[in-house]
Amino acid sequence: MRLFALTLGAILFTEFLIFIPSASGLRTQWLTERVSAARIASLALEAAPMREVSDDLAKSLLMNAEVLAVAEIEDDMRFQLLAPKVPIEGPTRAVDLRTSTMIGRSLAALSEYFAPRDEVLIVSADGSAEGRFLEIVLPQAPLKASMIAFAWRITGLSLIIALVAAVLIYAVLDGLVVRPMKRVTISVEQFSKDPGSWTRRLSPTTRRDEIGRAQNALSGMEEAVADAFRQRVHLAELGSAVAKINHDLRNSLASAQLVSDVLAKSEDPRVLRAAPRLERALERAIELATATLDYGKAAPRPPKLQTVTVRTVLMEAADEALNGGNPGITVDVPLGLTLETDPDHLYRIASNLLRNAAEAMSQAGKPDPHIRITAGRGALIFRDNGPGLPEKARDNLFKPFAGSTRTNGTGLGLVIAHELAAALGGELTLLETSDAGTAFRLALPGLPQ
Repeated sequence: MRLFALTLGAILFTEFLIFIPSASGLRTQWLTERVSAARIASLALEAAPMREVSDDLAKSLLMNAEVLAVAEIEDDMRFQLLAPKVPIEGPTRAVDLRTSTMIGRSLAALSEYFAPRDEVLIVSADGSAEGRFLEIVLPQAPLKASMIAFAWRITGLSLIIALVAAVLIYAVLDGLVVRPMKRVTISVEQFSKDPGSWTRRLSPTTRRDEIGRAQNALSGMEEAVADAFRQRVHLAELGSAVAKINHDLRNSLASAQLVSDVLAKSEDPRVLRAAPRLERALERAIELATATLDYGKAAPRPPKLQTVTVRTVLMEAADEALNGGNPGITVDVPLGLTLETDPDHLYRIASNLLRNAAEAMSQAGKPDPHIRITAGRGALIFRDNGPGLPEKARDNLFKPFAGSTRTNGTGLGLVIAHELAAALGGELTLLETSDAGTAFRLALPGLPQ
């Protein structure tokens, strides 16, 4: 109803603006007609002998012209052409049709509606010859009555036009704007109550205007938010489930650590070589199991900085991530390169990057898979000769459960590596990827430029 009332009000206001010049035109036309009738009456007087007529004829001429008196003025000399026998009474107001302006005529037209009933108008107009002007005296009441009747006609017509136009405009706006916006509002309200619902989603539209684009944008946003919401719920449930088994997992790892301690006392050379690596792996597993899991992935603990030999950590990560080493891995890092960092975080970053690269090359069936790690310009470069990252992985590179292209992959490897790099004050970025291979850049504070 507010829209209908506003539309109706706007149309009526426009009609009022049109009414003012219309009323001004009516007033000017009415006065001009009286002047023309008075001029004709004066011509009849000019044709009479000695410019004199009987009282009855003069009265008839004045009555037909609907004026009270007619005079012509030339050089400040007044010639009374027709005059009543009785004096004219009432307040007078001068109207000069020769010098009036559009604004003046508009204001005068409005003033006619508020003039007193017995007001008399003295109207000046061009005379019969140059240097002369005609002056007529007439009552204002007939003009006021005519303008009031005109106002009523215009008001009635304006109301009809305004109602019809308002109904049409309201119907058009209701169909094009109001109803679509109501659907959008209802969809937003329902979606806010249940973001994960499939049934309360706003349907896309084929409209190409602003409303259509807004509706399609909202539909896409709802779909993205709903997917993200369901993913978050899934991750929260996963985190809750992992937290429940955390205690039992720690006990199992503790038992395995006891076994590794027994194996460390063995005199078998092969066992002695494998025992330290097994012990370190169990220690890391216990530490990961102890960490609180948030949304399905382990939250990185604050880094414990210490001086480490970078090559040693990288070789260990390559050895353990690829199950005993791989001749296709080259760690081209100086032996004496040390760094003030968390060795466990660095190990996990390298392990994830190497494992992802090895799995990608294995799936692609590369005949000569190779991974090369180099250092320089404040970063470590992990470069492989694999098939490159697909578009899905590039678009969701560091998003959990979204960037993996393997059937059973979670996409958490790069996410964990990215978070650990940030925890160390560094940054993990994709340097390049193509059919010739992929390269990741791990920038860490303290690496030589």
